Amino acid sequence: MDFFHAQETLSSAEWILRAIIAFFFMVMVAKALGQRAISQLRLLDFVIALVIGNIIAHPLSDEHLGMKGSLLTTSVLVILYLCGIYSILKWPAVRRLVTPSPVTLVKNGQILHQGLKKARISIDILLEELRENKAPDVKKVALALWEADGKVSVFLDPQYEPLTPLHMQLKTEHFELPQTVIKEGKLNEHILQQAAKDVQWLELQLQQQYKTGIKHVLLATIDSQHKLTVFLYQK
Repeated sequence: MDFFHAQETLSSAEWILRAIIAFFFMVMVAKALGQRAISQLRLLDFVIALVIGNIIAHPLSDEHLGMKGSLLTTSVLVILYLCGIYSILKWPAVRRLVTPSPVTLVKNGQILHQGLKKARISIDILLEELRENKAPDVKKVALALWEADGKVSVFLDPQYEPLTPLHMQLKTEHFELPQTVIKEGKLNEHILQQAAKDVQWLELQLQQQYKTGIKHVLLATIDSQHKLTVFLYQK
């Protein structure tokens, strides 16, 4: 375990071992931080990600630095992060400090310049966010909020909302997620059994409808009505 401590020189194998240890340690750290820190970089998340990345990077590139200090420091930071999350959940004052309230950017079709200044974004960024939310016309937007995680929530004026079966009083079937029965040429027999079908039935359907076999299927799903949807490898 000499490679774990500071050394004058490190062999290629010792560099590799350092990288492997750091990688799996960071996986455990990410698991401890939770999905929130990975998918949404709020203020506290951004700070912890930036600092931990900087701490771990140094002993991976400098043989004179041991890993013990970096791992210990990172562990302390994770504990502080978790304490910070607990404080946010328990005390509203801390929550308001770390997670600010949404900033109104558009209201009743009007762009609020003060909101843009407070969120520190330009008109171009606002229009880009609106386009990504399928609202290219600002006049059709009832409300647009700049959220704490940097995303824009957009709410259209009700008169511009698309019609739904509910508006037209049409009866619809309940949504059911199709199950993957074949993926990359590999059969999931458990899903097939849940659908009360066997391999012979599946092979027959593939042969009759697509003139192919299981190993040539990129993806195949089956729904509660036993409807088979197949995507073949493109030649």
